[in-house]
Amino acid sequence: MRLGLSTSLNNNSADEWAKAHAAVGCKSVVFPLDSTAPDSLVAEYVKAAKENDQLIAEVGIWRNAISPDKAEQKKNLEYSINQLALADKIGARCCVNVAGSTGKRWDGAYKENFSKEVWDKTVKMVQTIIDEVKPSNTFFTLEPMPWMVPTGPHEYLRLMDDVERSHFAVHMDIINMINSAERYFFHDDFLEETFELLGSNIKSCHLKDILLLEDFTFQLRECACGEGTFNLEHYVKLANACDPDMPMIIEHLKSNEEYLASIKYVSNRLGNI
Repeated sequence: MRLGLSTSLNNNSADEWAKAHAAVGCKSVVFPLDSTAPDSLVAEYVKAAKENDQLIAEVGIWRNAISPDKAEQKKNLEYSINQLALADKIGARCCVNVAGSTGKRWDGAYKENFSKEVWDKTVKMVQTIIDEVKPSNTFFTLEPMPWMVPTGPHEYLRLMDDVERSHFAVHMDIINMINSAERYFFHDDFLEETFELLGSNIKSCHLKDILLLEDFTFQLRECACGEGTFNLEHYVKLANACDPDMPMIIEHLKSNEEYLASIKYVSNRLGNI
C-alpha cells in the first residue's frame, strides 16, 4: 500500500509539494497540475515525486465528457484527451474520470444515466479518448459511482468487454459502489467479489469510510476513515494482494488539517498490514 492525499497541501513549488507529502508518509500522490501547465513545470513535479519515492497515482479529469450540451461535451472530451496524454507522458498509474451524466449537474443522479443510449455513449467516449492518445505508460479509468455506470464489478467487466481497449482499466472507489443494504451490511463479501473480478485491472484506489444513518429511509453517508463501519483492514489486504504498491488515496475531506489528521489515523491503524 502506498498512501496518498487528494490535496496539494497548498505548496508553492514542486519541491515543497513533494516534501510536504513525504513528511506525513505519502508514498503516492495525485498529480497537482493539468495539461495546460508548461512542460518545464510538469517535469519539475515529476522529478520531485521521484526524488521522494512517490508514485504518481492519478491524473484527474472530473468533467462531463458525455454532456447533453454539445459544446460542453466537445470541450470536455478534448480536455480528457489532453489529460490522458499528460498522464501517459509522466507515467501516472491512471487517468481517471467518471462516466458523466445526462443532466445539468456534471456528476448528478438521473434516470437516463442508465439508458442504453448513455451506455453506448460512454463506450464510444472511452474508445475515442484512448484511440486519440494511444497510451503506452498509463491507463484510462472510470471511477465507479452510485448513480452512473459502472455501479458494480460485473457492470465494470461488461463495460471493459464493450470498450475492447487494452489501456482501459479500473479505478477502485469501493465506497461509491456500496449503494444498497446488502452491499453495506455484507461489504466483506462484496469486497472479495469485487477484487476477485477486477483485481488484476485495478490501478489506483480511493480510501474513505461509510456510515448508515438512522434517519428514514435508507441513507448512506460517505465519511472519513474511522467514522464509519467499513472494514478498512480487509480492503487494504485485498488491494495489497493485487499489488503491494497499490495507491490508496484519501479524499473528500474539507481542509488540510482534516487530511493530515486522517493520514495519521490511517497510518496508525493500517500501518502493519
